[in-house]
Amino acid sequence: MRKLILIIALVLVSNTLFAQSVFDKFDNQDDITTIIVNKKMFTMLSKVDAKDKQSQQYINLIKKLDNLKVFVTANDKKSDDMKAVADKYVKSVGLEELMRINEKGKTVKIYVKSGATESQVKELLMFIEGSGKEESVLMSLTGNFDLDELSALTDKMNLPGGAELKKAGKK
Repeated sequence: MRKLILIIALVLVSNTLFAQSVFDKFDNQDDITTIIVNKKMFTMLSKVDAKDKQSQQYINLIKKLDNLKVFVTANDKKSDDMKAVADKYVKSVGLEELMRINEKGKTVKIYVKSGATESQVKELLMFIEGSGKEESVLMSLTGNFDLDELSALTDKMNLPGGAELKKAGKK
């Protein structure tokens, strides 16, 4: 029984390490804007005193988050690379497609890894493929959160792709 638990723990840790190393290649590259928020920052943010209901929702959500990575580029070559890495990652860790939007020259794909319940999410991956002057956005969010809570995060942090995440939360 111990061996089984150890094997499961190693698989979970290796998936976490894989997620970190795959997207880290986009950090510190020219033409890619990077936003990375780690668990420690989320813990610090959760200690802020909430004065209204929306702020309290935001604090409740960030207590559940582990990691946020956002990569934004208008460079077509780097966008293609981000898309290829995201597609490979989706297949390798078994994320399921939550929704897809094709509108005005851009494609938005949102994938999730479900948690304990149907509305619980362990990981969310969003890729917005821009075309022409539109930017491409790759976002990875891990933790144990409810999809409906994402609108509070997108409102407070003003994240690229926030409108698309709000639509996903309403599905």
